[in-house]
This record gives sequence, structure tokens and C-alpha cells, in this order.
Amino acid sequence: MYAIVRTGGKQYQVACGDQVRVEKLEGNVGDNIDLVDVLMVVGDDGVKVGQPVLENAKVTAKIAEQGRAKKVIVFKKKRRKGYRLKNGHRQSYTALKIEDISA
Repeated sequence: MYAIVRTGGKQYQVACGDQVRVEKLEGNVGDNIDLVDVLMVVGDDGVKVGQPVLENAKVTAKIAEQGRAKKVIVFKKKRRKGYRLKNGHRQSYTALKIEDISA
């Protein structure tokens, strides 16, 4: 059984026991979170597709980690003008451990 959920402007395919890195969510490590934007659930009883989301469907997950990704270097340059700009960016993320899918 797996589900397609929407969080942080992205869609993720999750199954029970999976660990997924999503955009930062509020909460502490060990907290439970309910993802209610469930777009589709595939299980033994067939496929359920929402329009756009399924009513009364949710995915329960536990926050496994709050962290920041590796640094991405942003370098801009204009030739012959002496313009050089170097920035770094580290995106925050939340690692979720999927515990239950209910449709």
C-alpha cells in the first residue's frame, strides 16, 4: 500500500516504513504529524484518486530529524566587467518516518 501526498509544494510517493525528506515542517523530533493532503491511495482494495484530495484520508508520520542540506554554491559573473558574486545556501528539511496510511 502506498500513497501520494502533497507537502511543501511538492508531491511524494510514500509507503509504510519509508523515510522521506520534505521541506521544513514545524515540530520537534519525535512528534507525530498528520499529512492530510492525500492525492491518491493504492492498496489491496484498488486505487482511490482524489479530485484534488481524498476526503477522510491521512498519512501519519513521525519527525525523525530536523536538519539542513549540504551547501549549494551560487556564483554569478559578468565577463569583462569585474562583477563576481559568490553566495552559499543551505536548505532546511524535515525527515519523516511514515507510520500509517488510512483512506
